[in-house]
Amino acid sequence: MDGRRLNVLYVSRGYTTHDRRFLDSFAKAGWRPTHLPMTTERLDTRPLPNGVSQIEWGDSHWPSSRFDWHSRTKHLRQVIAEQKPDVVIAGPVQHGALIAALAGADPLVTVSWGTDILVDAEAGQLCRHATLRALDASSLVFGDCRAVREAVKAHSDLDDEQIVTFPWGVDLDRYKPGPTSLTVRDDLGWQGCEVLISTRTWEPVYAIDVLLKAFAALHRRRPSVRLVLLGDGSLAPQIHALIDELGIAELVHAPGRVSQQELPEWFRMADAYVSSALSDGTSISLLEAMATGLPVVVSESYGNLEWVQQGTNGALAQPGRVSSLADAMISVTEDHSRSRKMGSTNIEIARAKANWDNNFPALASAVERLVTR
Repeated sequence: MDGRRLNVLYVSRGYTTHDRRFLDSFAKAGWRPTHLPMTTERLDTRPLPNGVSQIEWGDSHWPSSRFDWHSRTKHLRQVIAEQKPDVVIAGPVQHGALIAALAGADPLVTVSWGTDILVDAEAGQLCRHATLRALDASSLVFGDCRAVREAVKAHSDLDDEQIVTFPWGVDLDRYKPGPTSLTVRDDLGWQGCEVLISTRTWEPVYAIDVLLKAFAALHRRRPSVRLVLLGDGSLAPQIHALIDELGIAELVHAPGRVSQQELPEWFRMADAYVSSALSDGTSISLLEAMATGLPVVVSESYGNLEWVQQGTNGALAQPGRVSSLADAMISVTEDHSRSRKMGSTNIEIARAKANWDNNFPALASAVERLVTR
């Protein structure tokens, strides 16, 4: 990187851990980032990183009939005129990138979050049009796996040099194996149990209902298994009702959303990670679990196939299939020796490929080359 102090406007859906990491890295690269979140949703309670400013767009919740595209586009045009950013970096495709395209952002760097281009782009005529409009206005697109790259090429005329693929990676100083400070196992009487952990949000794409049904089937075959279900979401009432309906309330611990500071400790107290997501690019929670030394169970789709090999470092399940997920979960819990080998393999993979500090310069260099041109 040439150290140029770029003025960057970063438009995102809300404020998540991933947004915070992007903004922090922008600032550490010597850039001057300004964050413009489209909604007031905050999934990371930490303050903005040092060197980052923020522009508020008011109290709105996306998607919503109350979200006024016309006034928001007009407002973003005004922000761009006042801020005069060297580059606008925005995502997801049909949200932040689209509104930036409508506002005339130039140059525009679109950040795909995986599902936006792998699933949402084909969700209907309106979504297809939004995808094409955003990508057509983009000078660069960032994606985290080959599947995203191929989907971007299928929906645009962008060439290979305009699509930058890099695994987002995780903070390996925080996500690493070791003893946990949590007393959850003792508190719940789960000593000697095999504990699976899920950290996905309780939204439709993550199919938490499939996970619960598969876990109930798994428990009938292996009574020593338990499930920690972190997070929450719009489906919380249905999820809690399903836990009661399946009769697994004593087997599932659902403490809600935990802080980013605590999350590595939760991974370290578990024996295996499971995700029932119907779609994934490169899942950050998957990489966090791998870096912590857990064997993993994920859906056999998209970016997961670039990280998980059946029987080597985890197990793959057919998306949305209860029986397939139950079979995959038992394969990483019934043989403790094999599970430990899987976990050790995941540590090696994470250290080699999932280091955010090593991967971020590819993004920064591409942006600086774009601005220089």
